[in-house]
Amino acid sequence: MIYISRMNDIASINALRLLQSADEFRARLAGEFSAVHGLSVNEFFLLMHLDKAPNRRLSRVELAKRMHVSASTVTRMVAPMEKIGVVDREADARDARFAFVTITETGRTKLNEAYATFQKRAGYMFQDRWTEAELNELSELLNRLVAGTAANLT
Repeated sequence: MIYISRMNDIASINALRLLQSADEFRARLAGEFSAVHGLSVNEFFLLMHLDKAPNRRLSRVELAKRMHVSASTVTRMVAPMEKIGVVDREADARDARFAFVTITETGRTKLNEAYATFQKRAGYMFQDRWTEAELNELSELLNRLVAGTAANLT
C-alpha cells in the first residue's frame, strides 16, 4: 500500500482520523435517527441550519453551501421533508420566483427530540475515553477548524 507510506505527516494522519471518527459517529446516529425520529443525519443537519438562521429560513443555495452539497441535493432532501411538515417553502416578497426553506414548529419539535438523541450518542462517544479537561481542549481545537464558517452550528 503505497498511500500508507506517504501518510507520515501529522496533518494527513489527523485529517484521516477526523474523517474516520466522523463516519463512525454518523453511522451510529443514522440507525437511531431513522428508527426513532424518521430523519436522516443530513435532514437533522438541515433542520439545525434552518433553526439557527435569521428568521429560521435559508435559500436552497445557501443551505447547499452550509451543508457542502449541491442545490439539487437540497431540493431532493426538502421535498419529502415538506410532505411530513417539518419544513415549508416561503416565497420571497420581492421576487416570487425565489423561495426560502423554513423550519416549521413541527420541525423544531422534531429537531429538539433528535438533538436529545444526538447528545446521548455524543456522550457515549466520549465517555470513559476523555477527561473533562481533554474534552474542553478538543472542543477548542475543533472550533478552530469551523470558526468563521457558515457551516458552524455551535
